[in-house]
Amino acid sequence: MNQIALCVRFTLRDGAGEAFDELVRQAAAAVLEHEPGTLVYACSAVEGAPNERLVFELYADRAAFDEHVRQPHVRHFLSESEKYAEKTEVDHLRPYAGKYPSGST
Repeated sequence: MNQIALCVRFTLRDGAGEAFDELVRQAAAAVLEHEPGTLVYACSAVEGAPNERLVFELYADRAAFDEHVRQPHVRHFLSESEKYAEKTEVDHLRPYAGKYPSGST
């Protein structure tokens, strides 16, 4: 598999949840519309941790990931998210087994 995946954990500042969630919704809509190589862009609240958010990202390959990073909506999300997140942790993953969306290799 040549897929690339990320798991990003955002620890939000108190009271920033709604604004951050709206920022993520906007980014996710743009990813859906403009990024065919982004196979999964899933955002989740963490049960029992109201200031935590997880974003799981799966890309068809390195080119799809590089294209994602170049997008204006991604650059906007990254700069704006700094207003709401006091900590951001990124795990770079290498998928090797599992069930993936159709069309992925």
